[in-house]
Amino acid sequence: MVLPIRFVLMRPRNAENLGAAARAMKNCGLSEWTWVRPEAEDLGPARRLAVHAEELLDGVRREDSLEAAVADCVWVVGTSSRKVEGKRRLLPRAVGEELVARAAQGPVAIVFGDERSGLTNAEVERCHDLSAVPTDPSQPSINLAQAVLLYAYEVRMASLAAAPPPPAPLPVAASDAELARVEETLETLLKAGGFLVDPHAGRTGLRDVFAPLRRSRLTHHEARLWLAALHTLRKRLASG
Repeated sequence: MVLPIRFVLMRPRNAENLGAAARAMKNCGLSEWTWVRPEAEDLGPARRLAVHAEELLDGVRREDSLEAAVADCVWVVGTSSRKVEGKRRLLPRAVGEELVARAAQGPVAIVFGDERSGLTNAEVERCHDLSAVPTDPSQPSINLAQAVLLYAYEVRMASLAAAPPPPAPLPVAASDAELARVEETLETLLKAGGFLVDPHAGRTGLRDVFAPLRRSRLTHHEARLWLAALHTLRKRLASG
């Protein structure tokens, strides 16, 4: 199921960043994103970096304002290291988890500022909560495409954690004919061993003995093992 999680890039300036961001999003199973007043005009460099993700560049939604980009969203988190009263400051992992959880209620968005100055004060105020990567103080800033990859990865991990694991593939079941061969071979051995001596109760006794095997729904492999084992015993009885 595709979750309504939107990545919003405000005034992106660098075409290479757009191409790398497109690839990162596709790596993580995401495709919904919006550019607000992009300043990168020549997308040639973007296409060179968007390896196998060029369709995200072609299908991107463009808007003139953050308001228009997130108008339908039930939760919007902005990427900014600023501390604003009344807004939570979440780590990327918590953002990924909450985006996945809140997406069940409606579209959600994470907003990235431009490469030079980030989000404006008005854009920060528009967001419900904020998030920043806990980088080392000696190098606090992160490239836009790297930030997109980091948050996309956290969304991916949260999505995988929330989804039930796929069921294990079922083995090939034994056919009715295979079960019949096992039953016939077992009957031969039981008669040879003296277990089925009453001709009137023979079929009933055999049915009761074989019933657990039939209920267990033997696989094709298990039926072949039973036949091999029974044939080996029959040869031993015949030679003894």
